Amino acid sequence: MGTHATPVLIVGAGPVGAVLALELAHHNVPCILVERSVRPSPHPKMDFVTGRSMELLRRLGLADVVRDRGVHPDHSMDFLWTRGFDEPPVMVWHRPSVNQVRQRYLAVNDGSSPAEPYQRVPGSLLEVILRDAAREHPLIDLREGWTFSDLRQEPDGVTATVIGPGSIGRQTVRARFLAGCDGSRSTVRRCLDIPVDTLGEPTQHSSVYFTSSDPELRRHGRAFVTIGPVGLTLVSRDEKAAWTASIPIPADQPHTANPISAIRERLGIDFMVDNVISVAQWEGTLSVATQYRAGSAFLVGDAAHQFYPTGGIGANAGIADAVDLGWKLAATVNGWGGPYLLTSYEMERRPAALVYRELGAGLLEVSRRFQRLTAAGASREQLAGVLEQEYHHVDNLGAQFGTRYTQSPVVWPERGSAPSWYWDRINPTTWPGCRVPSVRLAGGDQVLDLLGGDLSLVDLSGRGIGETLVKEARQRGIPMNHVPLGEPAVRSCWERDLVLVRPDQHVAWRDDEAPHNWDDVLDRVTGHRTT
Repeated sequence: MGTHATPVLIVGAGPVGAVLALELAHHNVPCILVERSVRPSPHPKMDFVTGRSMELLRRLGLADVVRDRGVHPDHSMDFLWTRGFDEPPVMVWHRPSVNQVRQRYLAVNDGSSPAEPYQRVPGSLLEVILRDAAREHPLIDLREGWTFSDLRQEPDGVTATVIGPGSIGRQTVRARFLAGCDGSRSTVRRCLDIPVDTLGEPTQHSSVYFTSSDPELRRHGRAFVTIGPVGLTLVSRDEKAAWTASIPIPADQPHTANPISAIRERLGIDFMVDNVISVAQWEGTLSVATQYRAGSAFLVGDAAHQFYPTGGIGANAGIADAVDLGWKLAATVNGWGGPYLLTSYEMERRPAALVYRELGAGLLEVSRRFQRLTAAGASREQLAGVLEQEYHHVDNLGAQFGTRYTQSPVVWPERGSAPSWYWDRINPTTWPGCRVPSVRLAGGDQVLDLLGGDLSLVDLSGRGIGETLVKEARQRGIPMNHVPLGEPAVRSCWERDLVLVRPDQHVAWRDDEAPHNWDDVLDRVTGHRTT
């Protein structure tokens, strides 16, 4: 039995595990990343990367490659509701294309527009992109075909047992920290004996991934998602010939013998299938782990929360988890993060997951209500009227960008009431705990691109008062960038002369003057104290 050592062991090299590894590497922290599969699954699990996730990937230099390999930016993201393809759609929720969204964002520069639009990309392809990036990074030791089997908590970290391929056999990995990014059936979560809190009853589904060039599937125009009767969901994966279709499986039926036949029946048309690539059975659930940490081990992504694929919530929540935990682990390994920094991971990300669960439950209920109303014989006009009132579920820019960590122990609190939060739009603010507003500079660059990999003190004072504060932070071993700016567009929505920004682009502290208690501020935002 061999023994290996690493600061961080990551279990699972899906999109979340790969992002966590890349985030650690971004802060010069090496890791071992073990993945039981030797190649990514061909079955796509998600399709939608939010603009906020694209901003986080942009920090890692990955946004462009995701766009280059994703769905063409001229394709919209429409949701088509139908009782069957033998009649026109009941309702189409139109969402503009990436290029259309980008033009809208360019029309304003007041912080209400993100730095990045959303991107459609099959989840299997996203996994390939991110795993390839992890494989190529010299600080990431990616071991494909390695299976995590057990762990033991130690006073100074975790001892894990992994099984390598072939003759490699059983190996021991000693890590200061372990991150379970191993999905909804997480072995790490089982080993830690952490239960999940589930909203409603889980349901079983069958999903088939296939190719079809039959124009019948475009009979009513292009759509990203088609929601049909009896629980059918049809998704265009690449706007060419790749599709997935999911149908519910009754509790007394262990599997669907012929899912293509069931899809044809629900759509009411007989379309040609070129090739069935894969069939998957999956459980739909709305669950959040009761805790995200046990000792030196953490749960991330689907290991910590599970949502229905509708709305693309799960993968995007997981990317934000990975970035949040990644920079905090790196700060701890690099010696400047205090004990409360890692404590704050659960305190920030679990409440966010509980909110996401409610958002997912809302959109899921719209689909279920559509099924019930259709079965009850509601007219087309009634169905359309109901669906028209529910469009806000996908017009949710504020929900994507409005996560706030105002109760975090590593965010400096501010007196008064936080600015209003809106579902459908960004309210630009630098209130502590909020994501900083994205603003274009006079030369066209994004202010977010000026922020360094570690803490950044954006200095809009015009007096250079942040320079001394940054020097004092560096003298304490805290990596901090001084970013002096004189841009009126930034000052108008950043609200303060001094804004301390975390690596994840959330505000840690702000003021108009250098504080008399700067050491206290630094102690809190680096997790050395909470008061």
